Amino acid sequence: MLTIVSFVFFTALVALITWYCTRGEDLKTETGFFLAGRSLTWPFIAGSLLLTNLSTEQMVGLNGDAFKAGLSVMVWEVVAVVALVLMAAFFLPRFLKSGIATIPQLLEIRFDHATQVVCNVVFLAAYATILLPIILYTGAQGLAGILDMKALTGIESPRTIIWLMVWIVGLIGSGYALFGGLRSVAFSDLLNGIGLLAGGLLITFFGLRLLGEGEGVVAGAEAIAKAIPERLNSIGGPKDPVPFWEIFTGVLVINLFYWCTNQQIIQRTLAAHDLREGQKGVLMCALMKLLGPLYLVLPGIMAYYWFVVKGNLPSLAPVEAYGALVRTVLPTVLTGFFCAVMVGAILSSFNSALNSTCTLFSLGIYKSVFRKDAPGEQVVKSGKWFGWIMAVVAMSVAPLLIGQDSIFTYLQTMNGIYNIPIFAVVLVGLLGRRVPPAAAKFGLVGGVVFIALAYFAFPAMGLDLRVVCGGNYHFLGIVFAALIAIMLLWGVVAPRQEAWVQQDTHDVDLTPWRWTIPACVALVVLVLAIYGSFANFAVLKG
Repeated sequence: MLTIVSFVFFTALVALITWYCTRGEDLKTETGFFLAGRSLTWPFIAGSLLLTNLSTEQMVGLNGDAFKAGLSVMVWEVVAVVALVLMAAFFLPRFLKSGIATIPQLLEIRFDHATQVVCNVVFLAAYATILLPIILYTGAQGLAGILDMKALTGIESPRTIIWLMVWIVGLIGSGYALFGGLRSVAFSDLLNGIGLLAGGLLITFFGLRLLGEGEGVVAGAEAIAKAIPERLNSIGGPKDPVPFWEIFTGVLVINLFYWCTNQQIIQRTLAAHDLREGQKGVLMCALMKLLGPLYLVLPGIMAYYWFVVKGNLPSLAPVEAYGALVRTVLPTVLTGFFCAVMVGAILSSFNSALNSTCTLFSLGIYKSVFRKDAPGEQVVKSGKWFGWIMAVVAMSVAPLLIGQDSIFTYLQTMNGIYNIPIFAVVLVGLLGRRVPPAAAKFGLVGGVVFIALAYFAFPAMGLDLRVVCGGNYHFLGIVFAALIAIMLLWGVVAPRQEAWVQQDTHDVDLTPWRWTIPACVALVVLVLAIYGSFANFAVLKG
């Protein structure tokens, strides 16, 4: 009962503070609802970026992969820092220069209206069938494990519990996104982000103390290092979820898409008050990501040691590992607080994705295709209605994911279907001045169709291109390079008549933060140092 009371209290407290601090915001205009009036400063940008990323597909999924394979999966965190550095130094100044609210709008400015529509459709289909359902499923799975819903409710069927949790979380998250706008999302993200960092680090602290068996945190770390040293290697072997050489192909490209062109993530950077605030927010998020392995990877390794090596729960599935560890190590008085933090993380990712979905539909489909003369209030209203439809679809699809062995790997694999083509087209659009619209449309449609066929159709015919290419991420990297080459060649053979020149809309002050480049260099050096300190390349010899 104490767990439930504290959970409800902390969840309600965040909602109340968020409502009070954002109650006077403009939610009837497009800029006000979708871009928070371009008023976000660096703390809100950093906190919102971090918590939108740190949902339960990270807490549950990445720790599940660490339970299965060890420290090598921290590559998703350290490579993210490199992607954020490129976002701050290269992509963000160009996005703000065009005054865009969505990535498809940039493609319309660079190519044509049809390219923008195609990109919007790809984004919306992917969010409805991949991103939103996975956020809800992992959130439901994590909460069910932490709260021990089977014992709490008396419901015996795990499937029924997941259905129930999915719809509860989905309805609450929809309320945040569809009634509060982006500023409400960003403000609640900041509050929950503080709690999530504190809660995640507490799990690591209490977990190491448990493993130390009365001798302290350091003894716990030493116990892991002595018993399972192979699990503390940052280099992924051929059979690990992320083999080392695949870091430089698909893994890098997926991270670049996610942090530089994924609408769900970058929308809060597009709402920056000016370029300085945007760059500071992005780089602060990068700095905080360096702490990620402490609460996104290490708990999974601790769970493997305590439950499998020590024999306390040897049949534990990877997706259940994080919830089981939290129940084991966290004092009862803090369990409700941590559940509230987890709900905040789930809601953050879900409402951010849903808010971005509304933005994409309202500005890219409704106003662009159906009602070009629609007033701002009507555009916002259309987004809210579409958001509810997408939420119901996502809540219906999410429970169908039950049974996935590695939900985080599944997420990254499925995301490749749409993020590889979109990132390729955006990059060519910014760097290739004479690539025509037809090439961009080919890159989007052809890329999505080919990757989908390679995932689902070709293996049924006995041809698995992922195996042929030496791994899934190698395959995605090769497709990315091929799309880039084809579009650039198209620009040589059939170029647009005039070279594209980006125009400054003067919507945002583009004066850069003077410490951007030194901060970028320092972050990259830290990444190499952290990764190298745990590297053992011996696993590659086999």
